[in-house]
Amino acid sequence: MTRKISILLVCCFILATHVVEAFYFPLHAPVSFCTPAVQKYHEAEHRSLCKSDINMFVNRLDSVETVIPYDYDRYDFCQSQQEYSPSENLGQVVFGERITSSPYNFTFGKNNTCKKVCTKSYKAGGEEAEKAEMKHKLNFLLRGIQLNYQHHWIIDNMPVSWCYEVLIGSRYCSPGFPIGCYVDKDGNRKDACVIDAHYERAQHYYVFNHINITIFYQPLIDDTNLLVSAKLEPLSMKHKTPDECVFLNSLNYEPMSLQKSDLNKDLDITYSYSVHFIPSPNVYWASRWDYILDSMPHTNIQWFSILNSLVVILFLSGMLLILLRKLYKDISRYNQQDLEKAQEESGWRVVHGDVFRPPKGGMLLSIFLGTGAQIIITSFLTLGLACLGLLSPANRGSLMTCVMVLYVLLGFIAGYVSSRIYKTFGGERWKSNVLSTSFLIPGIIFGIFFILNLILWYEHSSAAIPFSTLVAILALWFFVSTPLVLIGAYFGLKRPIEFPLPTNEIPRHIPKRSCCTRPLPGIIMGGILPFGCIFVQLFFILNGIWSHQVYYMFGFLSLVAIILVITCSEATIILCYFHLRAENYHWWWRSFVTSGFTAIYFFIYCIHYFASKLTMHGWASTVLYFGYTIIMVILFFLFCGTMGFFACFLFVTKIYGSLNQIKSISSPQEIDMFKSDLKEETSEKTDISISEDMTKKELDIL
Repeated sequence: MTRKISILLVCCFILATHVVEAFYFPLHAPVSFCTPAVQKYHEAEHRSLCKSDINMFVNRLDSVETVIPYDYDRYDFCQSQQEYSPSENLGQVVFGERITSSPYNFTFGKNNTCKKVCTKSYKAGGEEAEKAEMKHKLNFLLRGIQLNYQHHWIIDNMPVSWCYEVLIGSRYCSPGFPIGCYVDKDGNRKDACVIDAHYERAQHYYVFNHINITIFYQPLIDDTNLLVSAKLEPLSMKHKTPDECVFLNSLNYEPMSLQKSDLNKDLDITYSYSVHFIPSPNVYWASRWDYILDSMPHTNIQWFSILNSLVVILFLSGMLLILLRKLYKDISRYNQQDLEKAQEESGWRVVHGDVFRPPKGGMLLSIFLGTGAQIIITSFLTLGLACLGLLSPANRGSLMTCVMVLYVLLGFIAGYVSSRIYKTFGGERWKSNVLSTSFLIPGIIFGIFFILNLILWYEHSSAAIPFSTLVAILALWFFVSTPLVLIGAYFGLKRPIEFPLPTNEIPRHIPKRSCCTRPLPGIIMGGILPFGCIFVQLFFILNGIWSHQVYYMFGFLSLVAIILVITCSEATIILCYFHLRAENYHWWWRSFVTSGFTAIYFFIYCIHYFASKLTMHGWASTVLYFGYTIIMVILFFLFCGTMGFFACFLFVTKIYGSLNQIKSISSPQEIDMFKSDLKEETSEKTDISISEDMTKKELDIL
């Protein structure tokens, strides 16, 4: 067993290394670009066409200081003359991505030093309605600058990144860039204002209205080219006149600054850009995301965390090996004793007649186990596809789409596991069990999700899911998932799980428990070690969600998921053994809650992350953060709890299945039944007589 675990960990370790080092997107085909002259030549020669026009798309604007994203159109920026939005998949809509065309369009190979896009004019005079609208637009812009809202621009399905120096000799490339920056009344420069010395005036807002764009391309042998990266530098630049665009250089310009008092004055904001094309023959299209991914640190700490987790696994495995050796000796000695001596045994062996007694709340436990099995298989299938590169950041929304589709299709697993466990418990209300499996946990999650969506609707956020998408999600739930749960339940109800030992009619008295064998201390201890193995990875996952960073380390995540499964299983088995040794046979719920308690530590860590790493503004952001966190905690609780339960179930079934069948006969009713069965067998083969007053020892000899 230990050998198999070691081989599995080594394989996952190698897999994680390769996935982290190589990042390839097999679902996105390259697009060739060329100059207009080359394009005409290719058309005349009837060769494969290349594009000369480069269209840039804009996505939603978000901020690390609030959970509420907005559409690009919500701000008073330059709009495209011909608005076009590419089709979005289910995952993109759920994540709140809103990609649309932009007024920034380029011709391949044509450099522009300073090109005007549009001028937004705000007049202080005029009617009250116009003045109110002007103030609302400017106030919304200034609030967005103060909250550090970020643009997300896209060229050829890759982000236009903003690269800046964070340490000496170290650069960080972000897939987004701010709409501006702010200097407070004390002269403290916030966010992007610290990068440029021009932004230093107290209580001033600087609008980044000029963008320097550099597009790097890989030349090919047929005069076509592949775009390999796009970088930008945002600047706040005050144009002399609204119709003039003259950019001197990045060191000699006057920034475009605003104050609250400017809301009552006439104001013009001119938006412009510069674009330059630079060949980059040493960068290949297949690795064009590497410069963004490589700029993100933390790889070393990931390896350190995994090595630390392996030490925890070795510690638990050592304890488990010692426990198994002792169990082997106990079972061997027990099976060699006669029946009367066996009845005098103490510890885990004396509860063999009660260990498989169905628990209270068996229906709820079976529902949790069915949904948990569905979540576990969904998680590992998703991780497998992600490790193959099929769910990379280049395939936008594919991760969430895959999770939702797999979860719906695996309703069969939930129905099968839940109904079979419930049948094993002797439950008769199978219809309630099936319907509850289909609607209880999904209903709770959908209810929380719907309330959060109402808040997003109220805030006019782009993350608010449209009504049509909600209908589509409900259709998947009612017309795909629910029938699959029913089909799975049909097969699960056919045959219950057979236990190796029968259950006594009268429950055995449980001795007085010591402090260590009480439920709460064991449950609290059971979640510490699994959480200790994953909390570093949780930091990067939460960063990816709330700080809008690109998460790509699926190799690490797969390895950590396997480590989590092993630690949950081993910790639950060890604690389960100690409770059985204390002659406490109530292990069903305890095994589930012990490993599931890891989710409570996860929730506590999310509170710590919110208090120490985030600076959320507004009640809506706080409610949204904890609402989404509760959904993650519920799913994580079911994942860990189900894993610990089945590990403990296999352990208990194995050790009690190793006991001789005759040693399990302890109650008077069972002895009478055994005598009658033995009478029938012996009367057919021998003339041995079975008297009613035979002792247990005499029965043992027979």
